[in-house]
Amino acid sequence: MASLLQGVRRLPAWLLLVLPLWSLSEGGKLLMIPLDGSHWFSMHSVVWRLWQRGHEIVAVVPEASVQIQPSEHYTVKTYSVPYTKEYLEAEFKRLGHHIFAPQPFLEKITKTFARIGNITAHLLSSCKQLLSNKELITHLKDSAFDAVLMDPMFLCGQIVAEYLSLPSVYFSRGIPCGFEFQATQCPNPASYVPKFFTSYTDHMAFPQRVWNVLVSSAEFLSCSLLYSSHEDLIREFLQQDLTVPELLSHASIWLLRYDFVFEYPRPVMPNMVLIGGINCGQEKPLSQVSSFLQLKLDYPTSTHY
Repeated sequence: MASLLQGVRRLPAWLLLVLPLWSLSEGGKLLMIPLDGSHWFSMHSVVWRLWQRGHEIVAVVPEASVQIQPSEHYTVKTYSVPYTKEYLEAEFKRLGHHIFAPQPFLEKITKTFARIGNITAHLLSSCKQLLSNKELITHLKDSAFDAVLMDPMFLCGQIVAEYLSLPSVYFSRGIPCGFEFQATQCPNPASYVPKFFTSYTDHMAFPQRVWNVLVSSAEFLSCSLLYSSHEDLIREFLQQDLTVPELLSHASIWLLRYDFVFEYPRPVMPNMVLIGGINCGQEKPLSQVSSFLQLKLDYPTSTHY
């Protein structure tokens, strides 16, 4: 006992202050409402790290899912949806083909908004099924979560967070229609920031700036129509008259999968954090390339034969 006391006396004063708090730093209870497809890959790496740090995670996912599978890292709660896994796989393949296929500008913008409309309708249908599952919603309410981790493209996550009165953490690469700019009140002047469809750079001539403003106006009108059904659902479930940007503005933290090196310079709010490097996996050395480079070092090319 005497030796133990002597050992304690040798500890730094700051460590003696921290030790009583060690037992309080237990993992939290996190509700996760992810989005299927490629969006899930990056979020899964975060979930794995959270699980390693002792957090308890519950994932709410539809019964038909392509990428999100049961795991020891989280508990899965499912809800029924009016589509199948085969339908989702076909839609993902079709979406990937349209994104990378070369198209004229007007055709590209028309088909892009048509795809956004299809995706929006699909997510709205899934959200209605989730919110109408009274047993699941009651279970989530009684589970006493600490926060909600979500992909804001699936607006249902924020609706659930609002209903449960929980802080929300967004994990996002971008939201259609630039809702992240409206929700966070970040400056995004259409005369200076090029729209995605135009392929312009930040060095635009006056006619290009005018066209960029027109495209931005058309995008705003189209998105108002696309997301009007979501606003009806918000009123019905939350009994609040909120627009989509107003709903998204309630986020506690925005984890943005942007890299400032590849993005246009713009201000961000204090609760917005750039985590672009999270998309970079741990690369393994290429054995063949390494052998080739070593061979070149051992036997440098000579111009004399």
